[in-house]
Amino acid sequence: MDAAEALFKPAKKKLEPAVERPALPNTKELVSLKIDSDVLAFFQEDGAGWQDRINDVLRAAMKNRV
Repeated sequence: MDAAEALFKPAKKKLEPAVERPALPNTKELVSLKIDSDVLAFFQEDGAGWQDRINDVLRAAMKNRV
């Protein structure tokens, strides 16, 4: 009976470490990001290019980080 029950125990999977990819310069990645609707509306007010404007603001914040 013990041998039979041992067969049905869940197998422990070995977790593989996450593969880190080197960041390629000047490439963009598709991501899903939740932001407040008024923030989105602000960047979309000027029409096309709103994603680039958000990226520019995020880049400036990244460079100004102390």
